[in-house]
Amino acid sequence: MSRKISILGSTGSVGQQTLEVAHDIGIQSIGLTTNKNINLLEMQIKKYKPLCVAVMDPDLAKLMQDRVKDVEVYSGIEGLIKVATLSEIDTMVNALVGAIGIRPTLCAIKAKKNIALANKESLVIAGELIMQELINNGVSIYPVDSEHSAIFQCIRGYDEYSKVVSKVILTASGGPFRDKALEDLKHVTVSDALEHPNWNMGKKITIDSATMMNKGLELIEAKWLFNLDVSQLESVIHRESIVHSMVEFIDSSVVAQLSAPDMLLPIAYAIDYPHRHYNEYNRLDFRKISLNFEPINIVNFPCFKLANIALNEGGALPTILNAANEIAVDRFLKEDIDYLEIPQLIERAMYKYGNRSIHYLEDILEADKWARNYVAWLDV
Repeated sequence: MSRKISILGSTGSVGQQTLEVAHDIGIQSIGLTTNKNINLLEMQIKKYKPLCVAVMDPDLAKLMQDRVKDVEVYSGIEGLIKVATLSEIDTMVNALVGAIGIRPTLCAIKAKKNIALANKESLVIAGELIMQELINNGVSIYPVDSEHSAIFQCIRGYDEYSKVVSKVILTASGGPFRDKALEDLKHVTVSDALEHPNWNMGKKITIDSATMMNKGLELIEAKWLFNLDVSQLESVIHRESIVHSMVEFIDSSVVAQLSAPDMLLPIAYAIDYPHRHYNEYNRLDFRKISLNFEPINIVNFPCFKLANIALNEGGALPTILNAANEIAVDRFLKEDIDYLEIPQLIERAMYKYGNRSIHYLEDILEADKWARNYVAWLDV
């Protein structure tokens, strides 16, 4: 029997790739969503024939419904949740960008759907809640990010891997500014920051890669996803983006997952776990590649430093960090602030809010809203 999935954020970079992979390996994508890109969504509807879709913008949702009479069109966050919890699916793919992904993730888990997660923010700011709900409902979460997919593949087969894992090492390409000092980045343009050397991603994630915030968020995500202590987490720059992560075991042996920098592999592994599918493209030729590793200079990447502070202190800080970063990156993309002002805004928000305790989803959403409002109007 063919698996059926819903894809939240199907018009984004990861969402589009997930649709292609699912189609190629015989998985039906019966629920799709977009924020505002209804033209691409309409094309996806015609090609993949989902049962229903959701558009965040209510006015655009009405327009979409006029265009596609035979497909149910939902709107808003409730529409996302409907698509995320369809009775026909066994897995919900969360390819949304930002904190908007939290509620659909929790609702899908409570509806006993497995989660293929590309929305790292869900675990960054609600990791404890999500991991507990997974246990309560007897479902699983499969990472889509290449780094976490690599860790997942390295520890597969160990029922109690926490007893034998010494640490995990996430790799980072270093982005377009890995060879530049902080002083050299004063006049970085948006187009400069979007020139990633290895990966083709959406704008927000690409900026996060340039600032190394992406790697900081991934460390926080890994803590929850694999139930690790902060002392077990490490990250290094690996320019080639071939080793996606490594796991060091207590006997000092290291297991790594290697592949070309292509999201199709981790996507396929997440949506059809534990199966692997033949892929003739992008095979590594070890006669032609070299692998290099180097430490991350936190002076040159203040966003990475701030993420590590949030990782170590916990509480509300990961929520404030993430929300402040989303708004700061958005302001940079709109050329409202300079590149080096991104970490300045985030740091001021973290300092202003402080490390308050967070116990409930309401606490998380309140802190998230505060940080967004604060950074949106903050003068640098």
